[in-house]
Amino acid sequence: MTITTINYKLLPFCLCKSDPSIDTTTMSNVATKVAVVGGGISGAVCASTLAKNGISVTLFESARGPGGRMSQRREISEDGKELLFDHGAPFFSASNSDVLRLVHEWESKGLVEEWKENCGSFDCISKKFLDIEQEAPNKKYVGIPGMNSICKALCNETGVESKFGVSIGRLECLDDEKWSLTGLDGQNLGRFSGVVVSDKGIASPRFTDVTGRPPPLDLSLTPELALKLQDIPVSPCFALMLAFSEPLSSISVKGFSFKNSEILSWSHCDSSKPGRSTASERWVLHSTANYARGIIAQTGLQKPSSATLTKVAEELFQEFQSIGLNIPRPFFMKAHRWLGKCFPNCEHSEGAEMSLG
Repeated sequence: MTITTINYKLLPFCLCKSDPSIDTTTMSNVATKVAVVGGGISGAVCASTLAKNGISVTLFESARGPGGRMSQRREISEDGKELLFDHGAPFFSASNSDVLRLVHEWESKGLVEEWKENCGSFDCISKKFLDIEQEAPNKKYVGIPGMNSICKALCNETGVESKFGVSIGRLECLDDEKWSLTGLDGQNLGRFSGVVVSDKGIASPRFTDVTGRPPPLDLSLTPELALKLQDIPVSPCFALMLAFSEPLSSISVKGFSFKNSEILSWSHCDSSKPGRSTASERWVLHSTANYARGIIAQTGLQKPSSATLTKVAEELFQEFQSIGLNIPRPFFMKAHRWLGKCFPNCEHSEGAEMSLG
């Protein structure tokens, strides 16, 4: 069994019977049937690229639909209003020429559009906005009509069979160097000549903490991969979704990071993005990783209770109000936990040139 990393932007790692110099342009000569685990941006781009190179691809995603950290959340307020939030990655930018070609292709299909609003930072000590960008070095792009539009389109391309609501329980390399995948429910998911995984949780002790079962991939059989996985950073985050009846006129920018806050790291006005409803003003706040780690240390990695999420929502909103910008009470407020995130200002994977905002 040989383990190799595909030399393509946005892809974390690949398991296949292949030469270490393999890349996506030659993989079709080696593996004709590949499983992609994870329907976020990495998995979706990978599945699409492999399919375009003539490879039969089956994508497995544990959630009900694609998107991962580029998901869009649908909520209903008490008075029956539909509210949509990009509660993961607020936007993305790109500078690498290969990735920019992808972005321009998505743009031509109406899947993405530039978000032209100014962003900056806010110092919680001086109570002032700083570093407001009049013209960012790289364009900020958003999915249309939601951040998940890109993943939806890629997962439905010709040559990609997508299976949602399917969690991987076991990943095993057989004697014929094929990979056997088994669902968390024990279902046989098939044999594949290559597997691409977009979440290090497939071989992390965190999988056991959440499910009570051993990780799908036994790292004792793949020491080389174990070393690679150690270098992939994972940080937790809580997101707070807010909806206001009136615009927050006291805030001069539509997205900003927080300086000198132990609780908040980022906020953005989701309803200011192109293709979004402006019936209400919707904001999304992200906590700091340290704040999220503190909550998780108290409550564990299991799905957080409604009481925990309510407590988190109040603490994040109180910090938002405390910055002194006369922020009213929203008519909708709900928190969500991300166990691992690649934003803000974090490369999606080593060597990637697509940054999730």
